[in-house]
Amino acid sequence: MLAEAKVALVHDWLTGMRGGERCLEALCELFPGADIFTLLHVKGSVSKTIEERRIRTSAIQRLPFAATRHRYYLPLFPWAIEQFRLDGYDLILSSSHCVAKGVKPPPRALHIAYVHTPMRYIWDMQDSYVASGRMGPVSRLMLPAIAGRLRRWDIAVNVRVDHFIANSLHVADRIRRHYGREATVVYPPVDTARFHIAERTDDYYLAVGAFAPYKRIDLAIETFNRLRRRLVIVGEGQEGSRLRRMAGPTIEFVGWRPDSEVVDLLSRCRALVFPGEEDFGILPVEAMACGRPVIAYGKGGVTETVISLDRSTFDVQCSEPHNTFSLQPSAFSLEPQPPTGVFFYEQTVEALVQAVDLFERSADRFEPEALRARALAFDRSIFEKRITAFVTECYEAWKP
Repeated sequence: MLAEAKVALVHDWLTGMRGGERCLEALCELFPGADIFTLLHVKGSVSKTIEERRIRTSAIQRLPFAATRHRYYLPLFPWAIEQFRLDGYDLILSSSHCVAKGVKPPPRALHIAYVHTPMRYIWDMQDSYVASGRMGPVSRLMLPAIAGRLRRWDIAVNVRVDHFIANSLHVADRIRRHYGREATVVYPPVDTARFHIAERTDDYYLAVGAFAPYKRIDLAIETFNRLRRRLVIVGEGQEGSRLRRMAGPTIEFVGWRPDSEVVDLLSRCRALVFPGEEDFGILPVEAMACGRPVIAYGKGGVTETVISLDRSTFDVQCSEPHNTFSLQPSAFSLEPQPPTGVFFYEQTVEALVQAVDLFERSADRFEPEALRARALAFDRSIFEKRITAFVTECYEAWKP
């Protein structure tokens, strides 16, 4: 029955291949006839699988400097996403970290929203975005002024969603708190076949990600300035100028690199440094797929993937979701498991310094094969099986 459905995929914007776009890519392969609706598409910025689809964009696409400054149009996003006409589609699958879940489905369509996070900048992390030095003065004034209106809209449009899927227990808990809705957890796809254990490791630590405030790349730079250890940083973004001004001689910026180069850097680093609070965090799983440990801030989705040296068993720190699609048996165990990283619990230089020191004193505790085995619990094949089963069940229950 699902094979006969006409499917629309709705995604916030297409400007690069990050975690959300990896999920969209997998959805494209699972629903080969689906069209894509998105606020903005920078051609050539995403994978061939996505680029080959029929992609329909919003009015944001035609605004000045939208390709590089689209976030300045945030107040227009709710209006823009609501302009899409989805008549004729039976199944709407939105992939949302901003406004995609607010799309208006036609009256006789089923809408399932895969939520990577409720909007960070209007809910839990607004203070991080408006902190001094992270935004220009105009943006710092604008965000608090529009946040209340965006929150009201973000809650009101949830009536358009029939079923929520969260990308982690952490996000399911936030959906429950902010929206008053339950969500089934299906972990994002990690293409573990792309990664390998290298024959050698080199003397550098690695940080990867967009230079957004919540990523806390600044904390990694301050820490490795103090330690005088080599830190290689892959990425670009809104905080680029500020971060480069902070960097000492042991910090190396390499910009965005092709996937193959990122895999090589991951496989040869001493450890991945992951200082921000993420909703799931695909990068730590990718590092483990390379047999490399993770030094991470012990909050958020990383607590569901990385087994810290200071924990003898893997504890689920969020409340357990209601749906059995959420749990992957190989990912949750009451048996002691080998450590795959080190957590620090305060986002301070002192705490991260101590975590690096603990890692270096315990480096022989991290077995590459055990780290890779941990990553396999989040393999893309598991995502495909669970998302297909959940969507099929919902669709067959909904279809007259």
